[in-house]
Amino acid sequence: MTTEHLLTPFDFHDMKIKNRIVMAPMTRARAGQQRVPNELMVKYYSQRADAGMIITEATTVSQQANGWNESPGIYTDEMADAWKTVVDAVHAKGSRIILQLWHCGRASHSGFHGGKPAVAPSAIKINGEYIHTPQGKQPYQTPRALQTDEIPSVIEDYRQAVMRAKSAGFDGVEIHGANGYLIDTFLQSKTNLRTDQYGGSIENRFRFLKEVFEAVATVWPKQKIGVRLSPNGVFNDMGSPDYREQFTYVAQQLNALQLGYLHVMDGLAFGFHELGEPMTLKDFRNVYHGPLMGNCGYDVAGAEAAIARGDADLIAFGRPFISNPDLVDRIRNGWPLAEPADMSAWYTPVGETGYTDFSTYADSTK
Repeated sequence: MTTEHLLTPFDFHDMKIKNRIVMAPMTRARAGQQRVPNELMVKYYSQRADAGMIITEATTVSQQANGWNESPGIYTDEMADAWKTVVDAVHAKGSRIILQLWHCGRASHSGFHGGKPAVAPSAIKINGEYIHTPQGKQPYQTPRALQTDEIPSVIEDYRQAVMRAKSAGFDGVEIHGANGYLIDTFLQSKTNLRTDQYGGSIENRFRFLKEVFEAVATVWPKQKIGVRLSPNGVFNDMGSPDYREQFTYVAQQLNALQLGYLHVMDGLAFGFHELGEPMTLKDFRNVYHGPLMGNCGYDVAGAEAAIARGDADLIAFGRPFISNPDLVDRIRNGWPLAEPADMSAWYTPVGETGYTDFSTYADSTK
């Protein structure tokens, strides 16, 4: 099986990456209760730095943004200084690293906020069984709708986070606009019932993402900023009847903003809302002309084919990078990929187990 396209370098505006294999953002919950990156995280990212580019796990932009146990933040100087050690380790291996900016929105719980409710565009609860909180499993709660005059302060949280990311030495940032978190719930009609300038029409629902992007772009050039979207997904109880119209418009507007790249979860590995035909990379390529990244359930053959056809410039791999720290070497040499035996340790705060204890192919065959 040929992999020549995946392994070809790519000129990313003013940044060159050594291959088209991206490590996708994955929440791994190893930052501790203080949400400060640590030496274990340095080891984890360094092990996987053969990727052309790494997108970090989702990283919260404020205390209000938290909603996952022991995930990292970027809203204090201590956090930024700790992230710098991760960045330096990845750079030392010749890779690039992007920080993903996260606000959980309604996918949070009052247990993360001293009893105060989570915030969202509208007071609509996730239809799901439970959420893991600092107090254990709890039922989902109805969030509080953000007041219009509160929104500028949330946008400022993003800007401040990017200032810290820049000081930590990251190569850029990715705005997390997918998977039912705050920005995605502003975009989608299922979760945005607002009657102010941030709701109602497709144009108004895009406004929050646009203003976040514009605030971030006051800190860093547009070409250092990516956006992630999930048009097909059901994660966190998402999926809107007008998804094609909405996400086509969003991609058109992002194209006009000339951002660094668009990261589309076009695969269906996280489920599909079945409200029509899935949106494909071709759909986005038709309206977005900058660097385009596919993601979600790709195998090596599918990734190579997508790039060879010109549907994507880059492909992000998630789960394969968990159990294959040497994923790029395995792809390059045609070596089989390892499958983890215990998936229960992937996303929980259990130290090295299921995190940094996977062998390379060379070590496993000694």
